[in-house]
Amino acid sequence: MKPSVCPRKRDRGDDEDAREESAVKSQRSNAKTPLTLPITPSRYDAPFPFYRRPAEVGRFSLDSQRCYHGDARQLRYYAPPPTEGPSPGFDLRDGYRDRYVQRDESIREGLEHLLQWIAQNQKQLQAAEEKGQLLNTDFVTWRGHLTKVLTTPYEKQDGWLLAVSLFRGTLYISEFETESARKQREQRPELLKELTYMGYKFEHYVCADTPDGIPDPTGVVNTNEGFCTVIRTRLGTHSLLFSGEVDCTDPRSPWPDPPSCYVELKTSKVMHSPAQRKSFYRHKMIKWWAQSFLPGVSRIVAGYRGPDGSVVGLETFETMKIFQLIREDPSCWKPAVCMNFCAAFLSFVKKVVTEDNPKLVHLFAWEPGHPVSFTVHRDSEYTFLPDWYVEALSSEKPPTPQIPD
Repeated sequence: MKPSVCPRKRDRGDDEDAREESAVKSQRSNAKTPLTLPITPSRYDAPFPFYRRPAEVGRFSLDSQRCYHGDARQLRYYAPPPTEGPSPGFDLRDGYRDRYVQRDESIREGLEHLLQWIAQNQKQLQAAEEKGQLLNTDFVTWRGHLTKVLTTPYEKQDGWLLAVSLFRGTLYISEFETESARKQREQRPELLKELTYMGYKFEHYVCADTPDGIPDPTGVVNTNEGFCTVIRTRLGTHSLLFSGEVDCTDPRSPWPDPPSCYVELKTSKVMHSPAQRKSFYRHKMIKWWAQSFLPGVSRIVAGYRGPDGSVVGLETFETMKIFQLIREDPSCWKPAVCMNFCAAFLSFVKKVVTEDNPKLVHLFAWEPGHPVSFTVHRDSEYTFLPDWYVEALSSEKPPTPQIPD
């Protein structure tokens, strides 16, 4: 059964129903546990919260068969065309019909690949002084999940479902597809499918396999492949460990160390008027900024496509300067609102999810126009931490708290 925002009908035994109802009543009986989290942007219009400079603690790759490798074999290198001369003229439609291998989006991967990296590197994550936390972090999740949370105060169309489990002192956040998102994916029109391909194709025109290499756009576009960075940071009082896919690194970057040397690649329709650019800043740039700001990616390179699918120009945005482009528009989004809401959501999760149990899932749901709410599910279809991972970390001895002198 596909998960949806609405609670599903119960078809389990009376005992299981009773346990779930008891858990919900227990949450509601606790006066200190809020039942919902408001979204209104004005509530979060406050000074920018503390956000520690993101640090890369690991990396891994996914090959053409979507298999995990704990190395950087899929990392590519930014190799842009000359800045002088005619427009690049990249044909983003080339290969769409005959050189395109698409990842099966119906397969739910969850946190699987990130958990594989954690299981292989848990020793470096542990710190005895962190009482009760095996991994020395409050949250583990994907960068994309946090991006959705950041942009929520300004989102008008797409809701989300985020499942949370507390295990060995760390809160794991994994997304489930909403019913609306599933329908959109299965009924995606051909034009949107082609636009998605164009984004991947653009990467093949400006990325090489080696630091001094030349891009080869004649090959197959395979969306199973990917290179991921693993990031440690802190938002306010919340320590975070998350991973996100990286398009490429710039071997000639003025900021040579990761994650600052990474470059995010995007495509967008060419703009011809100030009104179009204003709309671009207001609706598209928020997601671009959130996606790059979270892991500390310093630059975003946009390829502007014409009606025929060719790239007519490139523009580079420095992530840390994007706020300067939008502050002249008082009705535009505010980075501080996004970050303050994310911090509030993480605090909300901490207050709600207090039982350390990998089989217990709190499902946080949000739809535009409504506050964030949650339901409780025990031993259900929403359980997402795999048994192999639970066993791998359960075999580790819990950290020994340091006794002060």
